[in-house]
Amino acid sequence: NAWNTWRQQNPSEEPDLHEEDLSNSNLSGANLSRVNLSGATISGANLSKANLSWSIMIGADLRKADVSEANLTSADLSGADATEANFTRANFTDAVLIDTNFNNADLSEANFAGADLTGAYLKEANLRGAFITQTQLDKARAPEELPPPR
Repeated sequence: NAWNTWRQQNPSEEPDLHEEDLSNSNLSGANLSRVNLSGATISGANLSKANLSWSIMIGADLRKADVSEANLTSADLSGADATEANFTRANFTDAVLIDTNFNNADLSEANFAGADLTGAYLKEANLRGAFITQTQLDKARAPEELPPPR
């Protein structure tokens, strides 16, 4: 697609899409590596098989997004809302997921090797078959400990 072609032609560019509204966008297979998506609205978007490695997604709205089989290696999703998102077989190796809300998210068969899930909200998340080794899980929170909705 045009985006991936542009990324190949401009490898040193680190696009800034912070606070952009990308809700319900089809970004399947997109190269979003090292893109700033902090505070972006990505709810309902299709990010399946996207490359989100090293992306900055602090406080992003990923509710009901399809992020299945995406590469999130070393991505920072601190404080993101991923309620009911699909992360089946996603790669979170070394990702920063501090205070991320994964309420009712599908994290089945996801790879969390070396990820930091400190304070993450995992209540009712599907972690069946997830790979969790050398993963920081301190203070993973229950519903009553969540901050009020934004």
